[in-house]
Amino acid sequence: MDLSIVIVAFRGYKELHQTIEAIFKSQITYSFEVIVVDNGSGDGTADMVERDFPQSRYPNLKLLRNINNGFAKGNNLGVKNSSGKYVLLLNPDTSVYVDALQKCMDYITAHDDIGALGCKLIKGDGTLDLAARRSFPNPLNAFARFTGLQKLFPKSKTFGSYNLTYISDTETMDVDSLVGAFMLMPRDIFDKVGMLDEEYFMYGEDIDLCYKIKEAGYRVIYYPEAITYHFKGASSRKTPYKMLYRFHQSMWIFYRKHYRQKYPFLLNWLVYVGIWLRFSLKCVQNFFRKNKFVSK
Repeated sequence: MDLSIVIVAFRGYKELHQTIEAIFKSQITYSFEVIVVDNGSGDGTADMVERDFPQSRYPNLKLLRNINNGFAKGNNLGVKNSSGKYVLLLNPDTSVYVDALQKCMDYITAHDDIGALGCKLIKGDGTLDLAARRSFPNPLNAFARFTGLQKLFPKSKTFGSYNLTYISDTETMDVDSLVGAFMLMPRDIFDKVGMLDEEYFMYGEDIDLCYKIKEAGYRVIYYPEAITYHFKGASSRKTPYKMLYRFHQSMWIFYRKHYRQKYPFLLNWLVYVGIWLRFSLKCVQNFFRKNKFVSK
């Protein structure tokens, strides 16, 4: 098996149907399998997969019914039950272009120094999903992002460093991190750096994995020649306050794990307060919003 595509789903069966359908419409010469891990959706998502994509017609699709013990654990379960030489972590709210899988596989198989490859992600409104290419978060770029300075000065290398907004989104480039909505990796990378850190329930596990890949000496590549739609937040909006908490919790886990020993106590304390102050403010805003905010 050349490629294993792992999809962790939590509710949102309409979006998942679209995701699976797009995969099987792909023009791809590589052998592949699709592994859907249903994290206890309880809304008929797993039943939809069995009904609309039966084994008799889709023998290379496997459904794993799981409890909701987190996105990282769900992906790890899917990877453990896969057999491909390469593994693609794909969100259940995406739709790959017909040639996206072929292009990405062609590129990564031609470069043995790549540890992770991501494509260009286009949101439902037609704009770039900025999380498709990122620098590792640090106190400065996080401050610029959350205070709006990145949005005000997108062409500034200082203020736009987190989402690399000062660089054209059509340029193939080495980056620090990709987003777990579309992350293609050689299987042996998991053997060398370990699986997704299961301390992250949701959010942050993708940045953490890229951090380990870079530390191991491999490249992380943003490859915009391949395109995928990302209807972002389809699952998260089902439980917005819980996911908002998980989003901010992941920030602190990543900072504590990789940066706390590098910075003085006062700065660590300010970061901690800043994260949870932002969480509180977003909760208040969501109280008055019809369309709840989770992350961008």
